Amino acid sequence: MTEVLRYAAFTDDPAGGNPAGVVLDASELDETAMQAIAAEVGYSETAFLTAGADRALIVRYFSPETEVPFCGHATIAAAVAYAERYGTADLHLETASGRVDVYVVDSGAGPIATLTSVEPHIEEVLADDVGEALAALRWDATELDVALPARVAYAGARHLLLGAATRGRLAALDYDFARLRRLMEARDWVTVALVFRCDATTFDARNPFPTGGVVEDPATGAAAAALGAYLRALGLIAPPVRLTVHQGEDIGRPSLLLVDVPAGAHTGIRVSGRAVPIG
Repeated sequence: MTEVLRYAAFTDDPAGGNPAGVVLDASELDETAMQAIAAEVGYSETAFLTAGADRALIVRYFSPETEVPFCGHATIAAAVAYAERYGTADLHLETASGRVDVYVVDSGAGPIATLTSVEPHIEEVLADDVGEALAALRWDATELDVALPARVAYAGARHLLLGAATRGRLAALDYDFARLRRLMEARDWVTVALVFRCDATTFDARNPFPTGGVVEDPATGAAAAALGAYLRALGLIAPPVRLTVHQGEDIGRPSLLLVDVPAGAHTGIRVSGRAVPIG
């Protein structure tokens, strides 16, 4: 029988953060079985690990409805679960997006995992696509932060990134699920990353995830990495720098993501956080 572990990532409280399923030995599972398990678990993602070559681990990520190329919070959860059982602090993960290295340290108050993303990049986004996204979100263009121009940001998965001009606009999230999903599927966006800049290095974030059958992701490591890459590419931060991203507070699952952005346009972004078992 397949053992499915349940962890909350980017928190030290099982009632906070983003829940993830973790299967540490998926060697006997095919794609259909993985999708069925992810649907039964019901979390935004479940990570499935199998042994690969040269001591690497092959990881696949499934939402309740589809496979995604990379998931940050499930990576953090899987790394902590693996290290707790096998004592391995450094993991080399082969994902659909490429190699992701993760290390786990004992902070004295519980394990902290840090992932390094694949090489990120930023893309322009069509004005019509921004307009359709805003219509689905029920936002007006005047509610955008002009200092954070719309872009598609990638650090393992593609996210439309939009900046909210006020914290109140970010808090009042009520969108057209089906309409936003159609646009995201057509454009291959995994989530829409909505952010409010609190200060130079602190952000509040929300991530609608209708393509995975989930209204909102409480903590999105892949989007946090993409945010770091976006800010670096547009010259909106001075790397090396650490960013603090708060997510999930608006839906009662507060999460903390630490994002280290190194200098160098092609270097991966590091995302760190805690993870704890649920139940």
